[in-house]
Amino acid sequence: MIKVLSQKDFQEKIVTQYTDVIGEKLGGKVLKFSDEWFAEAENLIKPKAPIFDANKFVPAGKWYDGWETRRHNTEEADYVIIKMGVASAKLIGCEIDTAFFNGNHAPHISVEAVSLGEDEGVESLPDSKWESVIPKTECGPSQKHFFVRDSITETNYTHARLRMYPDGGIARFRLYGSVVPILPSDSTTILDTASVLNGGVAIDRSDQHFGTADNLLLPGRGHDMGDGWETKRSREPGHVDWVVIRLGASTKISSVLVDTLHFRGNFPQKINVKAIKVVNDKEIPRFDSDKWDLLVGDSKTGPDKELEFKVSGDKVYSHVLFTMIPDGGVKRVRVFGNIVSN
Repeated sequence: MIKVLSQKDFQEKIVTQYTDVIGEKLGGKVLKFSDEWFAEAENLIKPKAPIFDANKFVPAGKWYDGWETRRHNTEEADYVIIKMGVASAKLIGCEIDTAFFNGNHAPHISVEAVSLGEDEGVESLPDSKWESVIPKTECGPSQKHFFVRDSITETNYTHARLRMYPDGGIARFRLYGSVVPILPSDSTTILDTASVLNGGVAIDRSDQHFGTADNLLLPGRGHDMGDGWETKRSREPGHVDWVVIRLGASTKISSVLVDTLHFRGNFPQKINVKAIKVVNDKEIPRFDSDKWDLLVGDSKTGPDKELEFKVSGDKVYSHVLFTMIPDGGVKRVRVFGNIVSN
């Protein structure tokens, strides 16, 4: 059964707890589509919100920031197949945004998924291999839709197929789930367990006015300030901004790396890092609680650089609290250590 959530509920229950596993910024990639006459399928997974230009036309017709196919599709549905940016994921729900598609939007959609090995392709994959994640569901014009399953899938998938019935346009597609990483069997291997590729999730934060906190956990160093975490300027004495990161596995932390790449006049003056071991997210204390263990004390940062902080001790942690003093922007946070248990 599928639930339709409000944007507020979807943000609280899905976006903050799971990962958009098909997003371009995570490495998601469009592999195949039935048609993209008016607008390209790869627009679906772009990280920025769609825009509209009433006066822009291209040789194919009116320009749209999304995926739009020809009229009068003779097949049941148009489709696009996307390879996830993670090794695999269990899926829970999706966002379908038909922004600016009014009169040419997709009347209905469905989402299916499949698990493929590295040597398996999608070119000749029969329909019988695709498993339903979100069944055929009605969509409206120029609005966001939030569809959630009753429970997360038992299967972890590698590819997703979005279908729209029979044709039309969709601006953006987000598909959320729990990342199932390929973790090393050697317990001595040092791993960044905050990385989204290894199951890390930014589950809470104080503010993300200019850049979202989930950017901290992305692979690579990005390309500008837009793909980091940046908060608004604070005006109150004693202000701090913070983010709670659920690690992909319980970790004995050996070092933390903080990257301020591209943040040259707006890097935080100082940072600190704390951690805790809890059974589930509901047990996490407030950011100012003394239940957190201090791993890295208040430390100066700088513009446009990587800073590494060594961590000593044998304690195991499940969550990390990263704090900026008083505010600013950071590109990436890496938490390195040995996995103890999932």
